[in-house]
Amino acid sequence: MRIVEQTGSTNADLLADANAIEGDWLVAMTQEAGRGRQGREWVSEAGNFFGSTLVRLGQGDPPPQSLSLAAGLALIEAVDIAVPDQPLMLKWPNDLMLGTAKLAGILLERSAERVVVGFGLNLASAPKLEGRDAAALNGALLPQAFAPLLAGSFARMLTLWRSSTPDVFSRAWLARAHPIGTRLTVHSSSEEKVNGIFDGIEPDGALRLRRNGDVDVIRAGDVEL
Repeated sequence: MRIVEQTGSTNADLLADANAIEGDWLVAMTQEAGRGRQGREWVSEAGNFFGSTLVRLGQGDPPPQSLSLAAGLALIEAVDIAVPDQPLMLKWPNDLMLGTAKLAGILLERSAERVVVGFGLNLASAPKLEGRDAAALNGALLPQAFAPLLAGSFARMLTLWRSSTPDVFSRAWLARAHPIGTRLTVHSSSEEKVNGIFDGIEPDGALRLRRNGDVDVIRAGDVEL
């Protein structure tokens, strides 16, 4: 694991490193050009966690998009260990919630058979987000102390991701997520809004949204509960 004082984006740095191998981690104490989903800026405040790891896809691996399920389960497990008894919940596709507010986000980026998995967690403070509530763990843990917890959880989840059937893994994710029957608004990349009822996820991680008796399968978008 490499910890640096400052960088632009841990995801971008690790993806650009041709010598990086699976299991490598890059953690930054400050990050100047962090990114969220759909090209959004990730607001990087001092004392929060910014880190990325590399996965190399192999023959026989589950669907690559389901890797986001492994990342979410690893993150919620690591926070459970670090700060027990918090009201944590996974929100599709890649958020970790503390109560009703966003505590962390995950960004997966792929180049050929290399996937970088980036994590941003509000350890110290919550940034102000337009139209969304954010939460923090109020300095309960330093980034350099959280990093090995997350690395250990992710290594375990990666092994389980490869050894379990996709439906088993998706059920494990559902057990820590917003319950089936939750009313959702899904925002697509085209800014279209779709309302419906959460009907679970597909084995590859796609969202099932029930509308007017039918079920739509949604593979990309943002969700409001």
